[in-house]
Amino acid sequence: MTAAVSQTQSLDSPADTAVVGGGIMGCVVAHRLARAGQRVVLVDRQGLCMAASGVNAGTLSVQIKREELIPYALRGLDLWRTAGDWLGDDLGFREVGGLALAFTDDEAETLTTRMTARADRGAPIEIVGPNRARELEPGLSAAPVLASFCPVDGYAGSYLLGRAMRRALAAAGVRVHEHCAVDRIVPGGSGTDIVTDRGTLRAARVAICGGAWTEALLSQAYGVDIPVTCRVNQVAVTERMPQTVRRVIGAATGLLTLKQAANGTVLIGGGWQGRGDPETGAHDILPENLVGNLRLAAHAVPALRGARVVRAWAGLEGSAPDGLPLAGPVPGRDDAYVLACVRGGFTIGPYIAQLLADRILGRAPEMPLFDPARLVAPDGA
Repeated sequence: MTAAVSQTQSLDSPADTAVVGGGIMGCVVAHRLARAGQRVVLVDRQGLCMAASGVNAGTLSVQIKREELIPYALRGLDLWRTAGDWLGDDLGFREVGGLALAFTDDEAETLTTRMTARADRGAPIEIVGPNRARELEPGLSAAPVLASFCPVDGYAGSYLLGRAMRRALAAAGVRVHEHCAVDRIVPGGSGTDIVTDRGTLRAARVAICGGAWTEALLSQAYGVDIPVTCRVNQVAVTERMPQTVRRVIGAATGLLTLKQAANGTVLIGGGWQGRGDPETGAHDILPENLVGNLRLAAHAVPALRGARVVRAWAGLEGSAPDGLPLAGPVPGRDDAYVLACVRGGFTIGPYIAQLLADRILGRAPEMPLFDPARLVAPDGA
């Protein structure tokens, strides 16, 4: 019912801030601004949280984040723990602990180096031997030679996110226009026009949270060229099984995440790439990469060898060249902001979104943002 109402609301009423992009980060920016008293409108070419935010595997992990992002991931987990309070829905949040596995000596060396650096930034990570790893996760095979364990890792239901955000935004008074594609953004002296396929809306400022479409939006509207790589991540889910996996399991290579939901299904991902086109939004799985992902999962947990996969899907995700977020003012503008390319955005995204909202509100963010200007080449370069 809420979705139908939001789609028929008029675009004519001016807004203090227009948020372009209805993923988890755009929704949290809009939610925080509205609760601070701003008039906020949000537009998205699809439904809320239907791209990367809603099709990821739902992993909430600290230990698989880059060391620069560890403090942000820890704050993000705090928000997930309290999601029932600020969002009105905990989305099935579970804090079950996580293991990252190394299967070779080279992987063990990489694991030790990376996890030590992340522990130095505050992540509660310990390196454990294979016997201890199997005590923590009895279903593991004999293949891992080393592992790391993080007790605060967990998961939530990403597929529940859109519905929860829709309710929270409506309660906060955000005008939401789903299935409303932005044709162009036209900055002006007294505000910005966002021209969509359903009409034009006007706002004093704009927050671009467009995921894989961020590069095109910044270039069209502001002539700012920041390269964004489009990743097409794949996820598979099995039939319901007896309890097989108790923890969140990953790999030192970054090519595996798996966990078992309360209903018995096992979600398997890990960044294996599908095929897709950010211009059209089309995406599909690559069967050979799906098979590779499933084989790695069964290599870690042998009980999965007999499981049937009932569904697999892919989703588009934007990534900046240096692997760090774009979060801050659009270079050269004081009326436009960008938030995108947050790898591990399901864990970190809500917290960085709150930081950006505070910046828009004129408050000092609790932690530094990630200035997009760092990726703009100097004149003549």
